[in-house]
Amino acid sequence: MVIYNQNSRRATVFHGFSALKEGYSLAGYSALISAHGLKVPVPDFLCAIGTKHKKYDHERWHIFTPRHKPQDTLYGHLIFALKYEGVDLAVLNALFQKIEAREIQVIIRTEPTGSYSRRLWFLWEWLRDEQLYIEDATTGNFVPLIDSKLQYEGKSYSSKRHRVRNNLPGTRNFCPLIRKTKKLEKCIGEKLSETAIKNIGQTHPDLLSRAAAFLLLKDSKASYTIEGETPPHNRIERWGRAISEAGQRKLSISELEYLQQIVIEDNRFIKAGLRKESGFVGEHDRSTGMPMPDHISARAEDLSTLLSGLIDTYELLCKDDFDAVLLATILAFGFVFIHPFEDGNGRIHRYLFHHVLAEKGFVQKGLIFPVSAVILDRIEEYRKTLEHFSKPRLDFIEWRPTEKNNVDVLNETINLYRYFDATKQAEFFFECVEETVNKTLPEEVAYLKKYDILNEFIKNYIDMPDKLVDLLIRFLTQNDGKLSKRASEKEFEKLTDSEIQAIEEKYAEIFG
Repeated sequence: MVIYNQNSRRATVFHGFSALKEGYSLAGYSALISAHGLKVPVPDFLCAIGTKHKKYDHERWHIFTPRHKPQDTLYGHLIFALKYEGVDLAVLNALFQKIEAREIQVIIRTEPTGSYSRRLWFLWEWLRDEQLYIEDATTGNFVPLIDSKLQYEGKSYSSKRHRVRNNLPGTRNFCPLIRKTKKLEKCIGEKLSETAIKNIGQTHPDLLSRAAAFLLLKDSKASYTIEGETPPHNRIERWGRAISEAGQRKLSISELEYLQQIVIEDNRFIKAGLRKESGFVGEHDRSTGMPMPDHISARAEDLSTLLSGLIDTYELLCKDDFDAVLLATILAFGFVFIHPFEDGNGRIHRYLFHHVLAEKGFVQKGLIFPVSAVILDRIEEYRKTLEHFSKPRLDFIEWRPTEKNNVDVLNETINLYRYFDATKQAEFFFECVEETVNKTLPEEVAYLKKYDILNEFIKNYIDMPDKLVDLLIRFLTQNDGKLSKRASEKEFEKLTDSEIQAIEEKYAEIFG
């Protein structure tokens, strides 16, 4: 017999979460994880029943009042979870591997028209891909699976068998979920796409074209810098051309492999295409060469299923009015967590941001958002966002080192990559997009306008070739409006002191 809340009479530490006070009891997913010993990454927020008659949050706990306390039964905690926490496919999938089908059948037969029992019925059959011995429902209003007040829903498809509207934002093989938070609702409410398109519409086409060319090159270079690489200019330009075509071709596994070929021009030292072995991100011990993983990739035998699921989910949500930034989050972060290639995953991951925003028409065609450049400015936050997914999952992956100092994954891990909460990643990416729309793009356009004014002044003041004028302005920009001693004695030795002074004063007047 499963006993829930056996520790409710004393302070409880739950999977590294802060201790609950004496008298508090677990509720919903926390109770289910504890009682059934589920081996699953713990949700970002958990629920408990407190002793006071007011709801409040304490660190990562949502504390409910005694009147919210569910029955200490499987069904009681499942109802509480669906009602107050939403759908957590990772926890439910792990739970359904533990309990017997008859336990769910009893719940459904006890409340055949209950909205929560029908949701559980659908979820059991959807996750397990097997039918229970229960006749189709004939009464009861159709109920949505995802509560749109708690989580972002996908397009709704009716399941007549359960009289449930399946509005999960994904497929069985890949379905991350995103919780509705104040931060995300605020960002969506700002209608950043409309702001970007409006600002772009007010910019002269020639100016916009120059800004786009600069930002494209800047983004390509930043994507390599994030990976700790400093490739020659031709490779940066080559990847930039690939980014400029984002959203123009249909996404597929072969398209992803094509992108890898562009990223990794010299593939003599890697096996191109989907991995045939396990993989990890991290370091090796200096003395032994032992792997020291920060992230362990999906198993090679699961890649085809996961990537097909990822692409199917993308196509499903593209048909819907699912928010473009949230969709980009699910696709791009889902890809990099799966990590299907030996090399090139990070740059393709950031390419996928461009792909979604371009295909969904988030901004005007021809303009590429400098996503990687903004991420580079937020590199520590970016690393923490990746670690937020990776670190908790290391505890659930059994592995051993191979002779090649790689990892060999020993247990089933596919569910770690197809069912996860992408809220943290969505908040990070939305902040990057917000910064791009409100700061990066306007600043680049403003810079070019000022550049043109200074450029015209210099040409009218001194007869100087275009290339030299451009070099002079770049030197001034790099040195806070002052021409360095080295530049004044080499490239611009023919300028007089009074001419340099006049140009510097004009720079200060224009750029401030």
